[in-house]
Amino acid sequence: LPLKIMPGITMPGVVVGNLTDAVAKEIGCGKIPVIAVGSHDTASAVLGVPASGDRWAYLSSGTWSLMGVELPRAIVNDKTFQYEFTNEGGVENTIRLLKNIMGLWLVQECKRQWQREGQDLAYGELARMAAQAQPFFGYVNCDNSDFLAPGDMPARINKCLSQTGQKPTQDKGQMVRLVLESLALKYRSVLSAIEDVTGKSIETLHIVGGGIQNELLCQFTADATGRKVVTGPIEATASGNILLQAKAVGQLKSIDEARQVVRNSFEMKEYKPQNRDLWDRQYKTFIVKK
Repeated sequence: LPLKIMPGITMPGVVVGNLTDAVAKEIGCGKIPVIAVGSHDTASAVLGVPASGDRWAYLSSGTWSLMGVELPRAIVNDKTFQYEFTNEGGVENTIRLLKNIMGLWLVQECKRQWQREGQDLAYGELARMAAQAQPFFGYVNCDNSDFLAPGDMPARINKCLSQTGQKPTQDKGQMVRLVLESLALKYRSVLSAIEDVTGKSIETLHIVGGGIQNELLCQFTADATGRKVVTGPIEATASGNILLQAKAVGQLKSIDEARQVVRNSFEMKEYKPQNRDLWDRQYKTFIVKK
């Protein structure tokens, strides 16, 4: 396609104009500036990560998971093709090298199915049941295309277990636990791929978004990856959006200063890896089963 038909690109942090008189009157404010922020929303979320230094990765955790690193330039080579990474624009001329991963969608769909069957379990109750279930009962590839559509997720998970020579389960806590453990092991796989592509070791994984409320998954992620996990804020996207606007109008001097504001403004929680040898052994099994 000829480039001349493409619209111009507006970079994050640019003041693109002001509110019109009509809009300003309707919402009861002055003609405040309209500022382009990081988009799509993961770009704003990454700005809202309370990181420092350069040996960190981020995981935006929710219905879907997005794991990656912030880089000064894109990496496009055979490895990024093999690992199915994407290079997306970030704020301040950065690149977000990341991979899309299935997130808590599987648990959400299981919960909905059980609700249809007459048992409405809260997420906190499901997490408690999972914590009491047998560790490493089974594994699924969370990115299996069979899991994409809404519907009877427990049946599809059991089908996947059977197809890979594993035992199905009707125990709800067991099913949730095997999904969370599989997710955590998938995160390890992607983190290893990131290190392979970038040639840089990752010391800290920052998790933001609604998924941080599932503390069992956060601990599993620390255990599986062998890295320190720092969680928070939940609303990283909104925080990054606001902070870039503050920088655009001169209230903040840099992205580092913006991230310092995040560190000063939100409560973070740290998870340290446990049972490293056990999770290392399970990872080898997971790679075969997935």
